[in-house]
Amino acid sequence: MDSVSGVGVLDKAMAVLGALEAEPATLAELLERTQLPRATAHRLAVALEVHGLVRRDEDRRFGLGLRLIGLGRDAATSMPVWAAARPALVWLHEQTGESVQLFVRDGDARVCVESIESVRELRTIVPVGARLPLGAGSAGRILGGDAGRAWVQSVGEREEGVASVSAPIHDRAGSVVAAVSVSGPLQRTTVRPGAKYGEQVVEAARQIEAAIS
Repeated sequence: MDSVSGVGVLDKAMAVLGALEAEPATLAELLERTQLPRATAHRLAVALEVHGLVRRDEDRRFGLGLRLIGLGRDAATSMPVWAAARPALVWLHEQTGESVQLFVRDGDARVCVESIESVRELRTIVPVGARLPLGAGSAGRILGGDAGRAWVQSVGEREEGVASVSAPIHDRAGSVVAAVSVSGPLQRTTVRPGAKYGEQVVEAARQIEAAIS
């Protein structure tokens, strides 16, 4: 495989972890997903297991290790905006009844660092840690540079039948550091989700800005 970082063994180890994101895998499945030689894939998976980044279940399938939970939480809590956002996200969830998320930019993608799912059967699910494109979706457009408005809406841009509304979160210097979003199925959000949720999303963003100022 081509090296991304210039450190081949690290790139291969990340390929192993990436292959386990969706679900655990047998060694044969791991080989298929990574296209690594059998000896290399097995050696890296076992080494990652020693460090707690990979584990094996009762069926001896490789899966993501529990140490990643702590590392992910530590990474999120190191950002002041994440620590300050939870109360505002809970408030937004209660106001709208829909799923809400907090996104930050990471290179050419956006990452969900906090998520509260709607309790309704038909809902939007964006797991914490999900990496999504900048060019599609209201939060992606905000973090990609379209942050000149109080809120941005999207209808079916990233996923058919889903709409979202996002507002930028600024630090004290005025730079956009995150985006807060509410998303849900078109049956409830309608094709004009901004008219329905824009005011509440902006208020949630202001609450977060006040907490980090």
